[in-house]
This record gives sequence, structure tokens and C-alpha cells, in this order.
Amino acid sequence: MKMNPEKVLFVDDEIAILEGMTRQLRKTFRVETASSGAEGLSMLKERGPYAVVVSDFRMPEMDGISFLSTVKRSYPDTVRIMLSGHADLEAAIDAVNNGQIFRFLTKPCSNNALATTLTLAIRHYQLVVGERELLNKTLKGSISMLSELLSLTNSRAFSRGYRIKKVVSDIAQGLNLRPLWQYEVAALVCQVGCIAVPTDILKKVFLNEELTPNEQRLFDDHPRVGAHLIGKIPRLENVAEMVENQLLRFDEFVESSKQKDVDRTAIGAQILKAALDYDLQLIKGTTHAEAVRNLYNAEGLYNPKILEGLETLQDHQDIDREVMDVYFDDLVPGMIAADNIVASNGTLVIEKGQEITWPALQGLQNFISHIGIREPIRVWH
Repeated sequence: MKMNPEKVLFVDDEIAILEGMTRQLRKTFRVETASSGAEGLSMLKERGPYAVVVSDFRMPEMDGISFLSTVKRSYPDTVRIMLSGHADLEAAIDAVNNGQIFRFLTKPCSNNALATTLTLAIRHYQLVVGERELLNKTLKGSISMLSELLSLTNSRAFSRGYRIKKVVSDIAQGLNLRPLWQYEVAALVCQVGCIAVPTDILKKVFLNEELTPNEQRLFDDHPRVGAHLIGKIPRLENVAEMVENQLLRFDEFVESSKQKDVDRTAIGAQILKAALDYDLQLIKGTTHAEAVRNLYNAEGLYNPKILEGLETLQDHQDIDREVMDVYFDDLVPGMIAADNIVASNGTLVIEKGQEITWPALQGLQNFISHIGIREPIRVWH
């Protein structure tokens, strides 16, 4: 029989039992052993991951329930099985009800029964891990698609999301917000709704020019459009809510919340608003200190705690990165435009601060073929 690739950890204070388990199962399963709960936790930390942990019930210092409870908290994907020489029904019920174990087996346990249980446990582990990996890949792919689509249709909007990502991430970390990835993703995709906004309107926004009432309506609607697109992706419901509320004033949130600890999606939206407006200040040539001061002076617009976090950050322009002058043939995905990349006729192709992605390279190639671009190109590498 082919050996299962997943690792199984047996924990028992009786060495003879561990040796017997190893002899019985070593041809079918990758068996490792520990003689105490403390040793088992150490092995999980240093040698994991383990698909399955099988623990004795009665052990000195740390019994099976305490051990498996700790495993559940620290390694929730690992499937937990309790094996006991005592037909302790009350302990079994307690362990099952608290979600600490997958199965409860009693000693002596036949080889067939144990092997069958381990096979089922490993299958359960593989299903859980496999489903999460598939979801994560789907999630990353969907986010990448939205970002690259925006980069092709409106490089200005795409570059804003990229630029504010670190600002948003640093502020969220300072406020101890979790999971951090939701706030970072919200930054990257917060401008996706700008797909529906004409480029001349966005240009006026970035130049701080006054919009007509109809233009203002079109721009103000982009968070709703973005949230509608993002909300279709599994696990991005909170991100969609942050994006939808990114233009709201802080005092609008305060009026709707009596709680001392504001909802974290609301805080995410407030971080986006502060970071985006901070970015607009930098685009106009304002220094970091001046930009933060201007946000403080706008009474009621921003969450003071977020401004405190923003104030402690360094200027997020990439002044410390290496700048290179390259030609189109030397561009590779991952480089950052250190200056605007423009076509020979003066048309903006890629804005300063935008990451060079594969679709962006294809767009540049199209300009080279029909119009030409101004070279050399300055990039951060």
C-alpha cells in the first residue's frame, strides 16, 4: 500500500504504546511521536504542519483534553483524535461538544479501526486545506484581474490604489486592526469603480479643479460601483463595505455609531478617505507635514486617531529607492514608474508611482507600435 504523504503525530506518555503504533502504521502513514503534551506542542511548532494528532486521554501534567484544546486554538486545521484506555464517557462527550476532537477511540484499538480513522481524518484535513487554498488563489486572481483591468482603463486611478496601500497598511497595523489583508486589499481596489468615471473628470479631480454638478455626481458614484463589483468576490464583503463608504465624512460615522469601538469596516473606510486625500495633497506637491496639517484643519472630515497614525508615518514617496533610466526593452513587471511615462505626442500612458504590470507593458508596446514613447524611462527598482 502506498504511504500517505501527510504526517500524523501520536502523543502518549507510554513509550511502549508509541513504539507499537509506529510499527503498526509506518508502512502506510508518516508517523511521528511525542511522549508528553509539552513535547507534542513543541513538535507542532518546529516540525509541523501535521494533518492529524492522536493523543492519549490520561497523561501527567497536561491531559489529552487540555493538549487538544491548545492544538485546536493554535493549529485549527490539524484534525484531532483522542485515544484512551479508559472508557470515560463523560470526557468523550466533553471533548466532542467543545469541538476538540474528530473521533474518540478506546484502547485497545484494532489496526484496521485506527487505520480507517486516520484515513478519514487525513481526507478531512486535505479537503479543508485544499478548499482554502483554492479560495485564496481564486481571491488573489480576482483582485489581480480587477487591478489590472483598472490599470488598462485608467492608469491614474490604478496608481492611486497602489500608492496608498502602504499608508493604509501602516495605519491599520498601528491601530492593531485584523485581518490586515482586508485593509491592504481595500486600498488596492478602492478605485475600481473609477472604471465608470470619464478620464477627463478624474483628471480634474487630481488637478483640484472644480467639477460641474453632473461631474461631481458621476465621481461620487464610483465607490458604489466599486463595491458592487468587489462584493461579488467571496470573502470580500467587508472590503466592499469599506470601499463603498470611502467618501463619507468622519462625523457621518460618529452620528450613526454610539459605540466606543467603531465597527472595523467603518474604520477601514475612514482610513481610505484619509489616505486618498493625503495622496491628493502629495500629488499637488505638498510636503508630508503640510499634508497632515491640512487634514487636521478640515474639521469633521477625518478620524483623529487615523490622523495621529498618519502623522507618525514618514513621507511615503519612494525617495530611498534606487532610480534607474531604462529603455522599453529593459522594463520588467514589478518596477515602479519614477516619473510619468508619456507617449511621443504627450499622452500620459503610465502615471508616476504606478507598478509596471504585464498588461501595462502590453499597453506601452501598443503605443510604441503606433505613436512611440519618450525614452529613457525613469523607474524605481
